Amino acid sequence: MGNKSLSLSLIFMAGLIILTVVVSSYFGALTINWGEVLNFDSLDSYIFWQVRLPRILAALLVGGAFAISGAVMQGLFRNPLVEPGIIGVSSGAAFFVALTIVLGGKLFPALIEYLNDYTLPVAACIGGWAVTAFLYYFSKHNQGVSVSAMLLVGIAINAFIGALLGLLTFIASDEELRSLTFWSLGSLGGFDYTKLTILFVLQLMIVPLFLFKIRAMNAMLLGEREAKHLGVNVERLKKQQIWGVAILTGSAVAFSGGIGFVGLVIPHLVRMFFGSDHRYVLPLSFMSGGLLLLFADSLSRTLASPAEVPIGIFTAFIGAPFLGYLVYRQSGMR
Repeated sequence: MGNKSLSLSLIFMAGLIILTVVVSSYFGALTINWGEVLNFDSLDSYIFWQVRLPRILAALLVGGAFAISGAVMQGLFRNPLVEPGIIGVSSGAAFFVALTIVLGGKLFPALIEYLNDYTLPVAACIGGWAVTAFLYYFSKHNQGVSVSAMLLVGIAINAFIGALLGLLTFIASDEELRSLTFWSLGSLGGFDYTKLTILFVLQLMIVPLFLFKIRAMNAMLLGEREAKHLGVNVERLKKQQIWGVAILTGSAVAFSGGIGFVGLVIPHLVRMFFGSDHRYVLPLSFMSGGLLLLFADSLSRTLASPAEVPIGIFTAFIGAPFLGYLVYRQSGMR
């Protein structure tokens, strides 16, 4: 596949995203009257600019962050079943959010009141990055960071944090349990333009760093020793990738909650259709992840309107059977 094929693929994905954005912005609890969108005193204008457009942009950014992070992790570990949560970001974020929901109001009421709507995002960011730092430290040895050790330690940490989450769930009140459950299933309903700006600026800093390292990431597919012979600074690349994924995933989880499956399914599907070349995998994963989450969010806010179904339910319903079917077809199991 050459540059022309890549360009056509990107143009096709961009057109599909634009079409989905238009359809998604039209449907909801209230059908938008396009003639009133620019009349800023109308209800249609308020719903479009202050409610639906932030959710649409959030879906594109959050889905893109999860998917490109999954693509980077799968390339780093050379394993298509790895997803961003393996470095502890998701579990760390979930643990600190649970701590904040269950114990935060009792231990730090003034801080909770000061942070207000940003309490859970701040807690999620701190938790995700703290657990990643812990995991990174215990995966280092004299020669650098061992990805196999990181995988094993990550599994152990995720299991341990799962036990702690179970304990917090046990002692939580009914209201706290409801908040924790709803956060763990994910939602894009809390986004405003301030949160979108924070997410966009972080992605503007991290995503280009991934794209600039495409050749080095392709070399890593051959193995670490072969990549070193090709002139790749392997340890620096691993450090950049791990912390880049931690920042992207941590910020996305902080604002959207525990939306699963996007970082696992999308990169795997892109590789099945376009191969392992990161020139295709990274940009197409980012765009496809945004498209999947936008579709899932559209279902989330329309199927049970005016109520909202947690978006994580739809990503699992959409992603799991689709991935299983494609793997079944690809392996020729008939």
